[in-house]
Amino acid sequence: MTLDMFLQHCFNALTLGSLYALIAIGYTMVYGILRLINFAHGDILMVGAYFVFFGTFAFGWPWGVAAIIAILGASLLGVVVERVAYRPLRDAPRISALISAIAVSFFIESLAVVVFTGQPRPVLQPDWLLSVWQFGDVRILKLTAFVPVMTIVLVALLLYIVHHTKPGLAMRAISKDIETTRLLGVRVDNIIAFTFFIGSALAAASGIMWALRYPQVHPYMGIMPGLKAFIAAVFGGIGSIPGAVIGGVALGFVEIMTVAFMPELSGFRDAFAFILLVLVLVFKPTGLLGERMEEKI
Repeated sequence: MTLDMFLQHCFNALTLGSLYALIAIGYTMVYGILRLINFAHGDILMVGAYFVFFGTFAFGWPWGVAAIIAILGASLLGVVVERVAYRPLRDAPRISALISAIAVSFFIESLAVVVFTGQPRPVLQPDWLLSVWQFGDVRILKLTAFVPVMTIVLVALLLYIVHHTKPGLAMRAISKDIETTRLLGVRVDNIIAFTFFIGSALAAASGIMWALRYPQVHPYMGIMPGLKAFIAAVFGGIGSIPGAVIGGVALGFVEIMTVAFMPELSGFRDAFAFILLVLVLVFKPTGLLGERMEEKI
């Protein structure tokens, strides 16, 4: 493999890893507060991509306007999911909330098949993202650079919210002790809904960029990215935002470089992600940056 080819693969891996990282952050935020795996998170990704599709094709909105409205719409859907499916079960056994999360995922996917049909649909790609930068023999699509840059911007904005705003302070307090935080006068339900709003916004943003990178949408497009982002969150340390970013980027490099160096194993690229999950759970269950949680009796 030439150096130019290696650099080309590195850019592709960074793009894929950035998408995984954005999705993984949503998983890790919800788990950090509620100790709940939101299996409907990948379907929020799909809904965001569909909103952009209909905004551009059905209503003729500019791509940027459609993207903003899609992120807001998917974020509100995330809040509705939390209010309807998770909040009533907050004091129930965790297995009940887990079953509810799986049920919500199946419901959104089935509803999407009924409303949108199961036929894959093409996605409008803005012309300014399709031009190419040429550096010697390395060709970089502007879209390939756009995804990591947007990921950095969104993660920086999220870290600012978490560490420098009152809602962010409340989120961190709830992640440590929800009951004590409630006794201090914090409106816990509102903060949890805000967490779902932000996590769903990141999922929708990643769904929009995923649809640009792989230009089609269909009702089941969020399943595999959602599962792999969950693996990335576990690998980095679920509950840790920096861990989710590191896990997502690492998983992207594992996938792309496996195919690059061993093309005969390209059909098993998904299997390598799940092998990574098994290895992490066996040798370091808390992940790279995760903290061991003490169960309260």
